[in-house]
Amino acid sequence: MENNMNNNFEILGITRNNLLNAVKDLSMKDLHTIPKGFNNHIAWNFNHCVIVQQLLCYKLSGLEIDLDSELIKRYSKGSAPTEEIMEADFELCKVLLVKNIHKIKEDYEKGIFKTYKEYSTSYNITLKCVEDAIRFNNVHEGLHFGYIMALKRALEI
Repeated sequence: MENNMNNNFEILGITRNNLLNAVKDLSMKDLHTIPKGFNNHIAWNFNHCVIVQQLLCYKLSGLEIDLDSELIKRYSKGSAPTEEIMEADFELCKVLLVKNIHKIKEDYEKGIFKTYKEYSTSYNITLKCVEDAIRFNNVHEGLHFGYIMALKRALEI
């Protein structure tokens, strides 16, 4: 594997560690509060990261993803929080956030990503291969980490 991809997996791990640290001491109320001027909450941003990585890297590569279809629907691009997330669901996403750091690296090293369906993001970047998706996912998760930090500040946490 090229050093550049190793660096991307390292960045993914660091970003996800930052995400976990950002939510570790928050109550379920804090996770679900939508401050004035925002259209979603901390839990939505966190869970959205788990879902989007799977869609960008696995689904667009024509591979199965091991996520509940309802979870995908609730946290995919364009969705908004409509109901409170159960604590067990949030805990599951925390586990998946960590598990999937290692899984994508292992899957990439195994060479399971053979094809890719080109996809243009709302960020105006066209992803043409899984490497593009892995790199872009780091930008995407960094963006949502920033949202989480802004939400925490708006909540005065």
